[in-house]
Amino acid sequence: MTKVAIFASGSGSNFENIVQRVKEGQLQNIEVTALYTDHDDAYAIERAQQLGVPVHVTIPKTFDSKKAYEQQLIKLLKAEQVEWIVLAGYMRLIGPDLLEAYEGRILNIHPSLLPKFKGIDAIGQAYESGDKETGSTVHYVDSGMDTGEIIEQSRCEIHPDDTKAQLEERIKNLEYELYPRVIAKIIR
Repeated sequence: MTKVAIFASGSGSNFENIVQRVKEGQLQNIEVTALYTDHDDAYAIERAQQLGVPVHVTIPKTFDSKKAYEQQLIKLLKAEQVEWIVLAGYMRLIGPDLLEAYEGRILNIHPSLLPKFKGIDAIGQAYESGDKETGSTVHYVDSGMDTGEIIEQSRCEIHPDDTKAQLEERIKNLEYELYPRVIAKIIR
């Protein structure tokens, strides 16, 4: 059984989707040890509680430095024998200590066809761009912002009459299929 920690900062819909697929046996030989969040008001916490998944709330500003924050995360991860970290809407750059401790074992999903539209509000950037398509990307995490090696992408059209909310919904639906598929392929 491969132990996985999921990091999320917001609503936690990708977190919930992954946990549900583990519970239903669609993601086999994976144990989600806990939700790690950097926001004590993240809706992901409520989702985790409903799913019976332990939660670690670790607030960066309560630490003297990013290094101290990440050392605390590493301590918790090692105590749970976590082998992989899956980022699911975790809105913080991973620093050198965590990258070194989990080199090549941190995955992220991003709502665009990287390398286009990195960073925050990728869906809004795509919506405003005039492009005819966008999508979602699963990639390894490195020291840059959404610059890690791309593992797999799924595409969707941007329709001329789309609202941003409609586009966001289509991308979320792509992510709900793409991320578990990649996790199953990569984490064996």
